[in-house]
Amino acid sequence: MWIPTEQEKYGVVLASFRGTVQHGLPLEIGDTVQILEKCEGWYRGFVLKNPNAKGIFPCSYIHLKSAHIKNKGQFETVIPTEDSVITEMTSTLREWGSMWKQLYVRNEGDLFHRLWHVMNEILDLRRQVLVGHLTHDRMRDVKQHITARLDWGNEQLGLDLVPRREFSMVDPDEISVTELYRLMEHRHRKKETPVPASTHHLFVQVKSLMSSNLGEELDIFFYIYDGRESRPLSERFFVRLNKSGLPKSPERQCTLFVDLGSSDLRKDVYIVAHIIRIGRMGAGEKKNQSTVQYRRPFGCAVVSIADLLTADSKDDHQLKVYACNTESEWYQIHDNIIRKVNSRYNLSGSNTGLSVSMQLLHGDMEQLRREYMVLFTRGVSVTKKLGFSDIIMPGEMRNDLYITLERGEFEKGGKSVARNVEITVYAFDIDGQILKGQVAAGSGEAGGDEYHSFVLYHNNTPRWGEQIKLPIPVDMFRGSHVRFEFRHCSTKDKGEKKLFGYSFVPLMQEDGRTLPDGTHELIVHKCDDNAVLQDYVRYLKSPFSKSNLPGNNQAVKGGKESFWITSFLCSTKLTQNGDMLDLLKWRAHPERISDSLSKLKDIDGSEIVKFLQDTLDTLFGILDESSQRYGLKVFDSLVHIINLLQDSKFQHFKPVMDTYIESHFAGALSYRDLIKVLKWYVDRIIDAEHQDHFQQVLKATEYIFKYIIQSRRLFSLATGGQSEEEFRCCMHELFYSIRFFLSQDSKGSMPVAHTQGVFLRTFPPIYGELLKLFSVREVATFVHDTLGSLPAAPNPDCPLESIKLQCIARTVESQLYINPESRCILLPVVLRLLHAHMQEQRELVMCARILTTMLSLIKKDDTDTTLQEEVDLIVEKLLSVLLTTILEITNRPQPSGGNTLRLQFQDITGEFVACLLALLRQMTDKHYQKLLQRFTSKDDLRDFLLQIFTVFRILIRPEMFPKDWTVMRLVTNNVIITTVLYLSDALRKDFLNEKFDYKVWDSYFYLSVIFINQPCLQLETFSPSKRKKVLEKYGDMRVMMGCEIFSMWQNLGEHKVNFIPAMIGPFLEVTLVPQPDLRNVMIPIFHDMMDWEQRRSGNFKQVEAKLIDKLDSLMSEGKGDETYRELFNSILLKKIERETWRESGISLIATVTRLMERLLDYRDCMKLGEVDGKKIGCTVSLLNFYKTELNKEEMYIRYIHKLYDLHLKAQNYTEASYTLLLYDELLEWSERPLREFLNYPMQTEWQRKEYLHLTIIENFDRGKSWENGILLCRELADQYEAYYDYRNLSKMRMKEASLYDKIMDQQRLEPEFFRVGFYGKKFPFFLRNKEFVCRGHDYERLEAFQQRMLNEFPHAIAMQHANQPDQTIYQAEAQYLQIYAVTPIPESQDVLQRDGVPDNIKSFYKVNHIWRFRYDRPFHKGTKDKENEFKSLWVERTTLTLVQSLPGISRWFEVEKRELVEVSPLENAIEVIENKNLQLRTLITQCQARQMQNINPLTMCLNGVIDAAVNGGLARYQEAFFVKDYIVNHPEDGDKIGRLRELMFEQAHILEFGLAVHEKFVPQDMRPLHKKLVDQFHLMKSSLGIQEFPAYVRNSPIHFTNGSPRTCRNSAPNIMCPEGGRVVARRSPLTYPAVNRYSSSSLSSQASNEVSNITGQSESSDEVFNMQPSPSTSSLSSNHSASPNVTSSAPSSARGSPQLPDKHKHPRENTCLSPRDRPCSAIYPNPLDPTAQRMNAHQMGDTTLPRSEPNISAPEKVRPAASSWSLDCVKETNTPPPTPERLLGPPVPPRPQYTVGSPAKNVRSQSPISTLRSPQKNSVPPFTPSPTECQSAGLVSNSPALSGSYSSGISSLSRCSVSDASGTDGLGIGIPGSASGSGSSIGQHSDLGIGMGTPPLQPPCSLLPNSASGLADDLAGTRKTPPPYSAIERSNARRPVPLPHSLSVPPQVDPPALPPKPHQMRKPDAPPTPTDARRPPMEPPRPRVLPRKVSQL
Repeated sequence: MWIPTEQEKYGVVLASFRGTVQHGLPLEIGDTVQILEKCEGWYRGFVLKNPNAKGIFPCSYIHLKSAHIKNKGQFETVIPTEDSVITEMTSTLREWGSMWKQLYVRNEGDLFHRLWHVMNEILDLRRQVLVGHLTHDRMRDVKQHITARLDWGNEQLGLDLVPRREFSMVDPDEISVTELYRLMEHRHRKKETPVPASTHHLFVQVKSLMSSNLGEELDIFFYIYDGRESRPLSERFFVRLNKSGLPKSPERQCTLFVDLGSSDLRKDVYIVAHIIRIGRMGAGEKKNQSTVQYRRPFGCAVVSIADLLTADSKDDHQLKVYACNTESEWYQIHDNIIRKVNSRYNLSGSNTGLSVSMQLLHGDMEQLRREYMVLFTRGVSVTKKLGFSDIIMPGEMRNDLYITLERGEFEKGGKSVARNVEITVYAFDIDGQILKGQVAAGSGEAGGDEYHSFVLYHNNTPRWGEQIKLPIPVDMFRGSHVRFEFRHCSTKDKGEKKLFGYSFVPLMQEDGRTLPDGTHELIVHKCDDNAVLQDYVRYLKSPFSKSNLPGNNQAVKGGKESFWITSFLCSTKLTQNGDMLDLLKWRAHPERISDSLSKLKDIDGSEIVKFLQDTLDTLFGILDESSQRYGLKVFDSLVHIINLLQDSKFQHFKPVMDTYIESHFAGALSYRDLIKVLKWYVDRIIDAEHQDHFQQVLKATEYIFKYIIQSRRLFSLATGGQSEEEFRCCMHELFYSIRFFLSQDSKGSMPVAHTQGVFLRTFPPIYGELLKLFSVREVATFVHDTLGSLPAAPNPDCPLESIKLQCIARTVESQLYINPESRCILLPVVLRLLHAHMQEQRELVMCARILTTMLSLIKKDDTDTTLQEEVDLIVEKLLSVLLTTILEITNRPQPSGGNTLRLQFQDITGEFVACLLALLRQMTDKHYQKLLQRFTSKDDLRDFLLQIFTVFRILIRPEMFPKDWTVMRLVTNNVIITTVLYLSDALRKDFLNEKFDYKVWDSYFYLSVIFINQPCLQLETFSPSKRKKVLEKYGDMRVMMGCEIFSMWQNLGEHKVNFIPAMIGPFLEVTLVPQPDLRNVMIPIFHDMMDWEQRRSGNFKQVEAKLIDKLDSLMSEGKGDETYRELFNSILLKKIERETWRESGISLIATVTRLMERLLDYRDCMKLGEVDGKKIGCTVSLLNFYKTELNKEEMYIRYIHKLYDLHLKAQNYTEASYTLLLYDELLEWSERPLREFLNYPMQTEWQRKEYLHLTIIENFDRGKSWENGILLCRELADQYEAYYDYRNLSKMRMKEASLYDKIMDQQRLEPEFFRVGFYGKKFPFFLRNKEFVCRGHDYERLEAFQQRMLNEFPHAIAMQHANQPDQTIYQAEAQYLQIYAVTPIPESQDVLQRDGVPDNIKSFYKVNHIWRFRYDRPFHKGTKDKENEFKSLWVERTTLTLVQSLPGISRWFEVEKRELVEVSPLENAIEVIENKNLQLRTLITQCQARQMQNINPLTMCLNGVIDAAVNGGLARYQEAFFVKDYIVNHPEDGDKIGRLRELMFEQAHILEFGLAVHEKFVPQDMRPLHKKLVDQFHLMKSSLGIQEFPAYVRNSPIHFTNGSPRTCRNSAPNIMCPEGGRVVARRSPLTYPAVNRYSSSSLSSQASNEVSNITGQSESSDEVFNMQPSPSTSSLSSNHSASPNVTSSAPSSARGSPQLPDKHKHPRENTCLSPRDRPCSAIYPNPLDPTAQRMNAHQMGDTTLPRSEPNISAPEKVRPAASSWSLDCVKETNTPPPTPERLLGPPVPPRPQYTVGSPAKNVRSQSPISTLRSPQKNSVPPFTPSPTECQSAGLVSNSPALSGSYSSGISSLSRCSVSDASGTDGLGIGIPGSASGSGSSIGQHSDLGIGMGTPPLQPPCSLLPNSASGLADDLAGTRKTPPPYSAIERSNARRPVPLPHSLSVPPQVDPPALPPKPHQMRKPDAPPTPTDARRPPMEPPRPRVLPRKVSQL
C-alpha cells in the first residue's frame, strides 16, 4: 500500500535506473528527486527537472537528504536544508551543464574550456565545503571564491545576476525593495568598477648578473629613488652574489618594497641598483699574496617604476649596468644616468646586464598575504619606506635610525698620494659594549656588528652616499653612540688597513631628545692606535660635532679634516621635539604650562599621536587643577588634537582615543568645564567676525560630547548620581543655544552658514552618546527640535542645503531612527525637509539615499500598526512628489561628462524607483483607499492616475535596469500588477459612463499591453528551472494582466468605439504572445471590436486595415506562430456564428488568416541559412498578396525593395530589374515632391523615377537583358530631350548604343525551363500543392536543378513519374517534389521567322517573355498495328500557362492553367512532314545564301528523307492513311488526308529543288552519294505516283528566280481561284509552329525501331536535327543534340506491346525523370495550342515587362509611339488605329492555306484558376497566297554545328528536328480555312495585324489590287527587322486574370504631352495610306480605372 512520506521527501540518485518496470520512472545518476509516497522498498515521485513525469523507483537508488517542505500537500515544494551556497552551486552547475555543451556546438572553444576549468574548480570547492573540516576563516574564503566563480560564469553565459548577502542568495520577498536594489547595485558595481587600491607594493627578485669580467663576489643594493627631489624613498635591499653572478643565498633574493603611495607611482620615481665588488683594489690587478679584500664600486642600474605599470609582470627585466668614468662621481652615478649625462658614465660592458623580476602589487599587506601566499612562504624580506607611510596605524612599532655616510675631507698624512679611505661603523651601548647585530647594510641580510664602506682609490675627499640602518631598541637608545673609524687601505703586498682617525656621535641628548634629523659635520679625531679607542668614556667627553663646539675652541673648529653624515630617525616612541617634552613634564615646570599649551598647535602631528594618551592625560590633569586659569587653553588644545585625528594620515588613531575615553579617561569633573566652554563658543558664533576658530570647535563636537558624557558617567558612578538636574539643565541650555544658532537665516551672513554646516556634520554622531544618559524619546526630542529649527524652504544659493540633507541621511541611518519609538517623533521633520528638497528637484542624490534608508527599515510582511501609520504618512507626504521626481529625472538627457556622472545618474534613478516600489509594496488596501479619498477633485485623481501609469511605463523599459537584473524586474512587475489591480477600481468608479475619460483609459490599456510584452515576462525563453521558480513565486503575470484587460474592456460598454482602431495593434501584439491562456482571453476582444465597428459605421474596414498593418511588423519581429493562426481563426469564427454580419466577418478572418500564413512562411524563409530561392519565392507571394488582395501600397513597395535586395544578393540581375520596375511604374514624370522613404532622400517624383530608370538599366545590363534596357534608355532619352538636357541625352544615347553592341558581340546562354510541383502539407503555404515553372541558371541542366531543389528542401521526396498526383499526396504530412523539363513557347514569332536576323538577336526572343510551356507524351490508343504502328500513335500534349511571363520578378511563377490535348495519328503525320519540309527549306536557303560553311547538314537531311531505310518513309503514311478502310472509317478526316497528300507532293518538290542546289555545291568526293540520292528520289517519286507536280506546287518551290524562295512571292496563282486547285483548311492542332517538327519522312515496318524512337532509345541519326537546347544535355555550348525528354508511358518491359494499359497512368517504376527516360519531350518545343480555334485570341501573351491589362482584348489595346516604352501609368486617351508609319515589323509573308477537317479530339483542360477567355472575332475572310511564299530561313535554326546522319523516319518522335527558333502559337483562331505553314498562317496575320500595328487581314489575292499586294511587299521589304522589343509584346491581350498595377500593362495610349522635340516640330504627320480605308474599324479602348498614385513615397 502506498503511504505518503513524512520525512523522506528529497534525495539524490546514486545510480541510473532505466525504469523498465510498470510505471517506472527513468533516473540518471545525479538527478534530484522529490518523493511523494513509499511502498515496500519503492518510492513514488518525480525528478525535479521534469515534475510532470511521475513514477516509481527503488529506495536503494536514492540518497536521502533533509529538506524543508513548503505548502505541504498536493502542491508542496521541497527545499533542501543544506548550506545555501551548496544549493546554489548545485543548481547553477546543472544549468551550466546544458549551456556548456551548446558552447561546443557553437564552436566557442575558448569559453568552453575556461568554463570547464571553472566548473571543475567549483566542484572541488564544493567537496571541501561538504566535508566540513574547514576553519571558519577558510570556509569564508572558500565561499567567497565559489561565489566569485559563480558570478563569473553567469556573466559569461548571459545569466542573471544573483543578489547575495554574506555569500548566500537572498529571497526578494524577505527584504525591502530598496535593500534588494542596493545588493544588486553593489554586486553590479563590484563587477563593473573595482575600487582602486591606495597602497602599493613592489616585489623584486634578483635573478643574476651577466658579465664577462666577473670572478669576484658582488653586493647589490636596491632602493627606490625620487628623481624629482633627488632623495631615496626607501631603505636599501641588500643581495650578495657569488662569483658566477648568482645569488649567494637563494632564499634571500626577494624583497617587497612596502607602503608605496599612489603619488609614488610616477615617471620620475626609479628603482636604483648599486653594485659593489668585493676583491682587489684594482679590477685588473695581478693576484698577489695579500688576502685582504676591499669593497669597490662596480656599476649602477636604473629603471623607472612607470615602466612596470605597462610591462608584462611575467617577463624578467634586463637592466643595463653602467660604470663611472671617474670614481669621484660614483656618489651621483644614478642621478647622471637618470639625467642622461652621458659624459660621466659608460656601459660597464657590452654584455653586462642585471636580470631582475619585478611586479607591482596592490592592496594592504593582509590582502597580499592571502592572495600571494607563495611569496611569503619563500622568505621574502620586507623593505620599508623611509619615514612613516601615508597612513600611520596605532600599535605600529618602529625605531629605525638611518645614517648616510656622505663625504669626508682628509689630509695626505705625509703620503705622496691621496689615501684609500675605508670607514668602519660600530654602535655602542651606554656601557661601551658593541651592540650585536644592530648595524645593517640593508633589509636583505641580517644586521652585523660592524659595517665597512667601499673604498675610493687615492681620494682624500671621498663621497660615499652609503646608507646604513641601525634598528636599536628604544630602551637601549639612551647613552648609546655610533663610532666611525677611518683607515687607509694600502695597496702594497701586505695590504694592511691602517687607522688614522675616528669620529663619533651620541644618539640621545641628556634632555631625552634624540639626534636631530639632518646633516651633521663630525670632527675627525686623529688616532693611530686602536688602544685609544678602548677608552670610550674619555673620547665621549670630547666634542663630536663642529656645530656644537664652544666658541673658544677655534683650533678644532678650523681643522682641515671633517666627516659628514645624514641621520634620519623613524620612531613611534622617541621624539626630537623639546616642546613636546616640556608639555609632558608640565608638573616640573608649572610656569611653562601656558607657553607649552600655546606651542602644542605647532608640534608635528606624528609627534602628538606618538604620545596621544600621555598628552590627553596632561591636558585633563591641567584642567582639573587649574580649570579657571587654563580651561579655555586646555579646551582649545583638546580641539586641536581631536581635529588632528580627522586628518587621513592619523584617522586610524581615532580608535586609540575611543579606547582612552572608555578605559583611561578619569576626568569626572571635566564635563562642567567642557559644557561651559562649548556653550560660550556657541553663544558667540553669530556675533563673531571670523568664524574659523568656531568652526574648528564645532568640528570637534563629537568627541567633546564623548568626553562630556563619559565624564558625567564617571561623576555619577562616583557620587551616586548627584547633580543630575543641574547636568540636564546645562544640556538643555546648551541645546537651546545650538538651536538658536541654527535657526539664524544664513542669507545675510555666509560665514555663519558655513559654521552651521560644520555643526550639522558632527551632530548625528552625538545621538549615540546622548543615549547613554538620556532616554530614547528625550534624545529623539532633542534631535527633532534641533533639526526642526532649521529653515525648511531650500535656498538654492546656500551651501547649507546639501549639509542639511547629509545630516538627515545620517540621522535616518543612526540607531536612534531604527528604534520605532523614536522614529515616530523624527519622521515628520525628516519628511518635511525631504519633501521640500524633492519638490525643488535639488540634492536628489542625497534625497534618494535618505528615502532608501527609510524604506529599507520597513519589511514586507510587517503588520505593526505603528509601521502602517508610518507608511501612510510617507504615502501622504512623498508619493506624489516621488512620482514627479522619477518623471523629471527619466526625461532629462543623460549627462555626458564622463562615466562617474553617468553612473551617478543611473544610481539615482534606480534608487528612486526602488523607493517607489518599496512604498507601493508596503501599501495595503486601506492605504489605497485613503490615498484615493485624499483626491478631492476628479481632475486631481485623473492627473495622479496618468502620472503613475506613465511612471510604470518607464519602469518597464528595458534600459531601466541592467539586462541581468531579472530578479529586480520580476519584483518591479509584481508591484506594478498589484498596484494596477487596486487602481483599476478607481477607473471603473470615477471614469466610466458620463464621466468617461479617454486619456486615462488609453494610458491604462497602453501600460497593460507593454507590461505583457516585456521580455522579462516571456517565460518561454527561460530555462525550465528558471521558469519553474518564477511560476512558483509570481505565477504568470501576463495572464493576470490579460484577464484584467479583458475585464476592463467589458466594463467599457459603448465607449469601446473610442478605442477602435487605436487599440487594435496593441491588443494584437498581446495576443501574439505565445501563452495559450492569454490568447484565449484576448482574441475575443477582436470580435467585440468588429461588432462595435459594425454598429458604428456598418462595416469594419478600420479593424481590417489596422490588423493587416500591424500583423506585418509584429510577425517580422518573430512574434506569432502557426498555433496562433489556427487559434485566431477558430475563436473568431466561433464568435461570429450568430452575428448578422457573419459573411463579411468570415471574409475578414479569412483574409487575415491568409496573410498570417504568408507572413509565417516569409519569416521562416528569411531565417539565417535558408536558400535564396525560397526567400525570393516567399517574398513574391507576400508582395502579390499585398497588392492584389489587400491593396496596401506602402507595404507592397516595401516588399518590392526587399525582393530587389534578395535578387541582387543572389545575382539575379534581370529579376532585380523587373522587381524595381514595379515601383518605377507607380511613379510618373512629374515634379510632385516625394517624402523621404526607405533609402530614398526627399526629392521630386521625376528625380526618383529617373534614378529608378538608371538603376534598372544598369541591372538589365548586368543580367544581359539588353533589349529591355534599350527601351528604358529610349524612354529616359525622350525625357532628357523634352527638357533639352542634351548632356544626359548624349550619355543615354551612348548607353543605348553600347547595349546594341553587346547584343551583337557578347554570347548569351539560353536557360532551361523546369516544371516543379510541390505536393504535401509540409511545404510553406506559398508553395503547398502548387506547380511552378522555373527558369534555370546558366549551364544548369535537369539533374543539377533536381539536386538543387532537393538541397533546398532536404526532407522532400522526389516523385519518379510525371502523372498528376492524387489527393493522398496532396493531403500527406510530407513533402513531394515532381520535376521535369518543359519547352518554352515563344510569343515573338515575327523576329524568329524572319530571314537574316542574327542568332544573337533571336536567342533573346526564344527564352524571354514566355507565358506558355509544353510537354509531350506519345502513346498508343486502341489496337496497335504491329505492321504499321503509326496508325495508332497519338501524342498527349500538355500546355502550361503561367500567371506571369518568364523572366519576371522571380525565377519561377505558378502555373495558372494546364491544358491537355491529344493529337491524332493523322495530325501527327501532317506535323512531321510539315516540320521536315520547313527544315529542308531552311537548309536549302542557308546553302544558297552560303551561310553554311559545309554542305554536310543538307546532305544528311536529303539522305534521311530520300533513303528512309529505318521507318519506311512516306510509304508508311500511305499505307496508314490513304487506304480505303481508313477513309471510310474516318470521313471527317478527308481534308486532312488531302493536306497530307499535298505535303507529300510539296516535300517531293522541295527535295527535287534541294537536289539541284546540292548538285551545285556538293564536293567532288561526295558525287557518288549525290548520284545515289538522285536515283533514290526518282524511285520515291514513282512510289508516290508522282509523274508531274500540280500547278500550285510546280509554281511554288521549284522556280527560285535568284536561288531563294522569298523572291517568288506572287508568282503562283491564287489557290482560292477556280484554277488554283483544292483548298484544304488547316485547323489546330495542325497549326503548330514550323520550328519543332518531326525529322523523318519515311516509314519502316519494324515496330521495334518505332518504339525505340518513341522511348528515346533509338540509335538513329535523327538526333543531329535536334537543334533546340536540350534540358538534360551536359553540353555547355548553345548547339545541342537530341531532346532527350521523350519517353514512353509504358514500362520498359512493355514498350513493344501494341496497346498501353492506360494512357493517363504512368507506372512509378518508369524512371521518367532521367535524362533519356523522362515523360517530357523537346520534340515539340514550340507547340501550338490544339484547342486554339476554340479559345480566345489572347493566347498570344504580352511578353513585355510583366504588365498587362487582363480585361482588354487584343484589338482594344493601342500601341503607343514606337520610341516610347512607357513604364508609368499614363492617362487614358483614344488613339486612332495605327498607320503604316507606326509598324514595328513587316507582315509575315504568307504560306498556302488549306482547309483541314475536324479539330483535334479529346481536348482536356486543367486550370488551377478557372478563367473564361472569349474568342477574338474577326469577320475578315482569309486569303490564300502561294505556298512558296514562306520565310524559309526564319523558322529553322541555322546552327553552324550539325553532326550525324539524317534518317527519314516521319514518326520518329524521340529524334525530331528541332529548330532554334520557335514557331507561331496558334493564331488562326476562329477563321475558317486558316492555315499553318512555316509560321505564316492567317492566325499569325490576325494577331500581327492587330497587335503589331500591321494592316488588317486582306481579302484573297484575287480580290486585291496589285497595289495593295505590293504595299505588303513594300512593308515587308522596308521593315525587315523589328525593334528588340516586339510590338506584339506590348499590344496583344494576354490573360483575363486581374493583376496588380505593378504586374499589369497600362493602357497603351500616347504618353502625356511634353514639350515638343525638335524633330517633331519639323516633321509633318504622314498622310494616311490607301490600306487604311480597307482596314476594318477598330473597337475603341475600354475605359479602365487609373492606377493609384504613390502616396508621397
